[in-house]
Parts: sequence; C-alpha cells; structure tokens
Amino acid sequence: MSLIDILPPPTEENAALLLHPGDHVAIARVALAPGQTVRPGGIGVVLTHPIPAGHKAAVRPIAQGEEVLRYGQVIGRATAPIQPGEWVHTHNLAFEEGTRAYVFPEGDIAMPAPPEHMPSFRGYLRTDGRAGTRNYIAVVAASNCSAHVVDLIAASYSAQSLPDNVDGVVAFPHGDGCGHSIGPDTEQLQRTLGGVLDHPNVSAALVVGLGCEVNQVEHYLGDHNPAPGRISGLTLQDSGGTSATVHAARARIDEQIARAQNEQRTSLPASRIVLGLNCGGSDSFSGITANPALGLCSDLLAAIGATAVLAETPEIFGAEHLLVRRARNRQVAERLLELIEKYKTYLRPFGGSFDDNPSPGNKEGGLSNILEKSLGAAAKSGTSPLNAALDYAERIASPGFVFMNTPGYDPVSLAGLGAGGVNLIAFTTGRGSAIGFPTVPVLKISSNTPLFKRMGENIDINAGRIADGTASIEQVGYDIFEALIEVASGRRTASERLGHKEFVPWRIGPVL
Repeated sequence: MSLIDILPPPTEENAALLLHPGDHVAIARVALAPGQTVRPGGIGVVLTHPIPAGHKAAVRPIAQGEEVLRYGQVIGRATAPIQPGEWVHTHNLAFEEGTRAYVFPEGDIAMPAPPEHMPSFRGYLRTDGRAGTRNYIAVVAASNCSAHVVDLIAASYSAQSLPDNVDGVVAFPHGDGCGHSIGPDTEQLQRTLGGVLDHPNVSAALVVGLGCEVNQVEHYLGDHNPAPGRISGLTLQDSGGTSATVHAARARIDEQIARAQNEQRTSLPASRIVLGLNCGGSDSFSGITANPALGLCSDLLAAIGATAVLAETPEIFGAEHLLVRRARNRQVAERLLELIEKYKTYLRPFGGSFDDNPSPGNKEGGLSNILEKSLGAAAKSGTSPLNAALDYAERIASPGFVFMNTPGYDPVSLAGLGAGGVNLIAFTTGRGSAIGFPTVPVLKISSNTPLFKRMGENIDINAGRIADGTASIEQVGYDIFEALIEVASGRRTASERLGHKEFVPWRIGPVL
C-alpha cells in the first residue's frame, strides 16, 4: 500500500508523502508550517495551514461533496471546497459508509508448495501437532465469582522457584460467566475459555468456578474435556471456600508442574508458527511504516506454510473489498462479508457505527475516520491469499493468511486470537500501548521514532526508521520475522518483561 522505500532527510520532495499517484492528499512526514513548499510526487504545493506530522495536506483542488482518496482508496467525502495546501481532517472530511465493488475470486487458489529451506525455532511440540512457544500452567476462572481466587492461586507461586522450562503459573480472571443468557453469549464464553485452557502454550490448566454459576466447570471436563489429563477443575462451594480452594488448587498444580518439567524445547519448523496480528493506539504512520512492514512479515510466514491471523472487524471495514479480491475462493470471500454483516447487526440495537471506532488518540495522530484507519490496518495482512474467515475464538487450523472476527478493542481482540490458538502476537502502535496476554508473547512495533523514544521500555521494534529514512519496509519486515523466531524460541518481549497479562473476553449479550 505504500510507495515509500528508504527516505533521505526531509526535503521539499519528501517532507510530505504521496502514497498513490491518484491521491488527493499527502501525509506530512514531519510537522509542516504555513508558507512551506512541498513537492510530494512532483506536485508543488504551498501550504496554507500548519500540518502536524502524520496529518493530511491537500495536493489537488477538492470540490465540496467529492470523494477524497488516500492509498488510491476512498477515505471520505469533502464537506467544503478544499484547496491545495489546506489541512484535511475531521473539520472538512466526512465519513460515509458508501459502497464498494466486490470482485469475487473465480476458482480456488492453491496453497503454496513448501520452501526448499524451512526456518526453525525451538518450541514445545504438543500431542495434537501444534507448537508451543511458552510452557505455562493456566488457572482459569469459570466466572467472575472465582476471579479473585484464581488470582490468589497464581500469586501463591510468584515467589516460588519453578523448573526452568515452566514459564509460570498464570491466572485468567474476568468479569463474566454468570448472569448470562443461555445461548450464543454463553457459548462464545465457553469457546473462549476452552481455547485458553487447551492452548499450545499451556502445558496444563485448572478451571475454577464458584459452583452455581451459568458457566459450569463441568462443561470443560468429562466428555467436553479437549485435553484429558491436562485440564482439571474444582469449585469453591465443593472445596470449602476461598482458602481451602487455594490449598486444593495448589495440590493439583504441583502435580501439573511435575509433569511439565519433563517437557523440553525441541527444533520445530517455523511453519508451526501461528501469529496474531493486532494494532492499537494507531496513528497515520501505522499504515505507512509498521503495518506494511508487518504485512511483509505475514507474507514471509504464508510462504513457508505458517499462519498469520488478521483480526479487528471494525478495522477492516472500508478495506474489506481488497480482502475479498484476495480470498482463496468465493466461499471464503462470502464468509468474510457474512462476518462483517453479523457485526453490523450486533451494532444496530445500540445505534452504533463502525466510525465510532477511531479514538481521540487515533484522530490526534492524523486518522480522520474508520475508512482511513482500516485501509492502513489491513496492511498488516500483506498480500497473500485469504485462506479462511473465522468467528471469534474459533480454532485456527488453516495455514497462510486468515481473518478472525473480533472487536477493535485490543484486550478483547487479543482474547479471541489467544483462544483461537495463536502462539505469538505482533502488535503495532502509533500512539503507544502496553498490553500483553497471559500465555502468548506480544511483540510491540512502533510506527514512529518519537513514540519509540518516549515509551522505549514497551516497544520491541521501531518501524519509525522507515519514515526517518534509515530503513526500508522490507528491512523492517525481515527484522520482525527474525525477532518472532527468537521470541518463539524463548526470548522475552517487552510486555512479558513488564508483566502485562490482560485478558477480557467478548461479552455480546445482556446481563440478567
């Protein structure tokens, strides 16, 4: 989506970036002043307004009511006449849903042949063929009524020495599981919790309930147990209360740790990597630097038979026609559109719109509406065929590029990806983010260097080097790929070192 490669220091020619020859706007690479001349794409423009870094300057006259293009795609409609050199943002650019032409694939795109040279990492091979990049014991609350207790159980191991190959005992507290309607809401929670219990980064797990909640512990045991011998459960009511439950849980977990210490990392093909793609606190540079670089990494993974999973349904709206063209077959394309329509149905009773998604920070960073944000966000997926479209927390089984229906709200999106079985997450940010996940390493990638300097302890890779002119999209994409191999083999990410373990399932129904 981006035309930029390695840029020299800012000049009239590159101080503002024209991302597509037909665009109406150029993106300020640095803060620009009124009266300053810029020549993006060879178009000479004298600026009439201050243009903050990452924001848009008009490079052509735009009539009132005319569609405005960035990336060669529509990002809104002008609400007033706009002259070259003017600042283009929410004050003169309106969101409207509009229509997009869907070009459906004909036939079925074949999966790529395995490469001659397969990269490898050192991970944990599970009995079902999946690969773990970590080796945790998970303690999962069946409901809000046991959330405090699972925190106590995990905390009781915080000062205890564990075997070197056991990464920790981690809690999954949350606020749901009771007061649910029986049906899709409870089923989605059970799918989510089932996915984090039976996860490739989890050696063994314990599910803890109060005993009388809607989401019963028994659902995860017996015939429903996806991993007999690895998942067990108990309740506060049967165990005798808070302290007795902690004591009983520790007896179970001690046994799980004893078994886990026999599991060792071994050399595994990188095709077993399942990478979740997410962005949060995005800015205008996200779609120019970090997301295209991550997209190149996604293509590298697809080429070796690994998996890259794009999420955040609100943040593909406006770019979904581009994904439809890349679908492996018409069935996958129609499933993608079905999930988008399902999300619209979810929003309607609340009077919501996809354009409610961009946050104040997104807009301060230069993104005017959801169309513009989505076109940049979709770049994380690269250019390879879309092989599957999954609902929230569904088990990921397809190689290559996959889509999952999740909200754009980061902790809920990561919970769906984690429950689906991703063993790594790459997370781009332009404004800053500190989020992590209890059992899945989250690699942070900044879209701009000022953020990297400001929040360096939270960032693993600075894609702002692309806008600075010191690296290309290709170089940063390979840097991300190599970093993921190292993280898959045990290297800690910034969010892991800082102890971030956020977990928020998607609640879709009423509270009863």
